[in-house]
Amino acid sequence: MTYENLDAKLVNALLGDGRASLRSLAEDLNVSVTTISNHLNDLEEQGIIDGYTPKVDYDELGYDVTAIIQLKVEGNALADVTENLRSHDQMISVYEVTGDYDIIAVGKFADTDGMNRGIKTLLNDPDIKESNTSVVLNAASEHEQFELDIDEN
Repeated sequence: MTYENLDAKLVNALLGDGRASLRSLAEDLNVSVTTISNHLNDLEEQGIIDGYTPKVDYDELGYDVTAIIQLKVEGNALADVTENLRSHDQMISVYEVTGDYDIIAVGKFADTDGMNRGIKTLLNDPDIKESNTSVVLNAASEHEQFELDIDEN
């Protein structure tokens, strides 16, 4: 098994169970615990694996309103507006994008009143020139990750 294949298999195994022990990963991948530990450390140092977090179902916690917020921003203020959005706890994704808008942010809110307050607070920023907000009716797929392809040659 090549170094890259082992890394891909290790990532895939962790996607299946992020709490797996080094020993169980080693057994599943048929290598030593030391090999797993070394590869895992390398993946973390390279920034390929950036922490281990639970998958949280925000709907179950009462944050069942998802808003997609598109913003047109004054050109030189893009970094400031992006950083401001990132600092809001309920913004789960913030993207600088091409197209009609400069930023797309995804936020989770407990109710539409909370969403309305959050968006109005954002729109007080004079660097935001235009906004468009969509409320998600049904999340067909959310926060999905995918397994890496493994070259078996």
